[in-house]
Amino acid sequence: MYICIKCYLTNHFCDLILIMKTIILLFFVAISTSIYSQTKEYTGIYKRHFDINEEGSIEYQLELSPDGTFTFHNYRKISAKNQEENQYGKGTWKIEKNKVLYFYTNKKNDLDKKHTLNFTNTKARYITKSKRDKSDKEVKNHLRFYDSEISWIKGNKLFKD
Repeated sequence: MYICIKCYLTNHFCDLILIMKTIILLFFVAISTSIYSQTKEYTGIYKRHFDINEEGSIEYQLELSPDGTFTFHNYRKISAKNQEENQYGKGTWKIEKNKVLYFYTNKKNDLDKKHTLNFTNTKARYITKSKRDKSDKEVKNHLRFYDSEISWIKGNKLFKD
């Protein structure tokens, strides 16, 4: 047995500390990789487009970022007589059990003159083809909004690009 000059401990104890540091580092890398891979499935751009009477359209676009933030844009032009309307929202999102996404808008930081939509208490389910479904049926990944204080977003489906 000898004394480690760097830390004045026995060499065996110094090796044990090094092993513990390595284990802790690997633990944090595994956790962060796991969290990133879970959100990666859901991140991206989701869209929906409706044509109205050959003159107008409604478009929704939601972008979910890997850092847990989102931006939303609603474009609406009902007819040639009506003005274009744009509505925006932003905030944070998180995924919880059963593929449910929860949206939150911070009134102080996320709402301003441009971003007026408050997504707090908005919930959407991530819909994808079941891994057990072996049929040829194609299911495009999408979000189905089922709860929101924004009345026109309930029931909407936005499809992943």
